[in-house]
Amino acid sequence: MDPLSDVLSVLKPHNYMSAGFDAGGDWSIAFPDQHGSIKCGAVVSGYCWLSVEGFAGAVRLDAGDCFLLPHGRPFRLASDITLSPVEASTVFSTARSGVVVLHNGGGDCFMVSSRFALSGNYADLLLRMLPSIVHIHKDSDVAALRWPVERMMQELRERQPGGFLIVQHLAHMMLIQALRQHLKEGLNGGVGWIFALADKQMGAAITAMHEDPAHRWTLQLLADRAGMSRSTFALKFKEAVGKAPMEYLTRWRMVLAADRLENSGDPVSAISLSLGYESESAFSTAFKRTMGCSPRQYGRGRKPISASNKERGAAYINQPEPLAAE
Repeated sequence: MDPLSDVLSVLKPHNYMSAGFDAGGDWSIAFPDQHGSIKCGAVVSGYCWLSVEGFAGAVRLDAGDCFLLPHGRPFRLASDITLSPVEASTVFSTARSGVVVLHNGGGDCFMVSSRFALSGNYADLLLRMLPSIVHIHKDSDVAALRWPVERMMQELRERQPGGFLIVQHLAHMMLIQALRQHLKEGLNGGVGWIFALADKQMGAAITAMHEDPAHRWTLQLLADRAGMSRSTFALKFKEAVGKAPMEYLTRWRMVLAADRLENSGDPVSAISLSLGYESESAFSTAFKRTMGCSPRQYGRGRKPISASNKERGAAYINQPEPLAAE
């Protein structure tokens, strides 16, 4: 698989809610914290404002715009961001799919959205590659999302047999297309793993590590894959990814290990060997440094990573820091 598919396969995003939202008049809705989930949405017609806790200012979403909220933080959608919001639970108390009409019969702003639950206590590490709000609004980028968005709108309105599964697949298409478009920002100087994939040389090195994480990679071997000198590669990789190449590799291995510990009965010795560690003790040391606990502790208790360890072990991802319906 390619690296983006690798990450999504580890996160196992499960779409458990997709809905349409049709609003008219003045309105403002506050959505609660949804830690461990991603929301993805698109404005079909009209416009609204989006604000996310911890993000300065508000973003105007116009018809055709798509957005991702990767961190599950509380957020607001509104016709006017200065309005006092109502809680989302009062609006979406019973709706889990279909189209919710709010205020005056709707007509001013229509959007479709999906929410994805993520697997694994390591999800936060992987999601740090994304900012608080991913706003996709360029005409060339929006075009790639138009078909799944419009098709989802039709499915939600018409509610035909088999529509549930179609909406599930369309939601995943929206998520992947949005991430693809965001990846292109790397060409404009974005820093982080996902942006580095837009660079052919960095992407070649990252793909090599993902294709064979157990290989005895060295800086020179990875530089050869990128077609660069060792020193130039090391410098450019850190500038593009925000992490040194071998640090990236170690932390990707630890995410794979965490996934195995949670979802298989494989012993620690087998996992360490499969990821290129001849010594179980060396593997355990690397795992604890990244994940904040030993492999056996993680496997037994599935211990969430503490805030301090998130900062210290922010996987291979850069440091910087779906939707309407609940």
